[in-house]
Amino acid sequence: MLKIRLKRFGRKAQPCYRIVVTDSRVKRDGKALEEVGFYNPLTDETHLKFNRIVERLKTGAQPTETVRNIFLKAKVFDALT
Repeated sequence: MLKIRLKRFGRKAQPCYRIVVTDSRVKRDGKALEEVGFYNPLTDETHLKFNRIVERLKTGAQPTETVRNIFLKAKVFDALT
């Protein structure tokens, strides 16, 4: 099953996350199939590739709870309809 989840990078106490599409069995920071966005929780900065995210959601990829909340803020699910 494909998951859309966060992949951590950055320095200690300064986390940044890449929003990636990966198999659910792969480690958190393991190899990703595709990078579809970026999230910085310190500045609340978000960059998303809407087209790729919508395609992946239509093919059955499931976002994690945190990623789902990021998508709700960015109104990604409005593009599905």
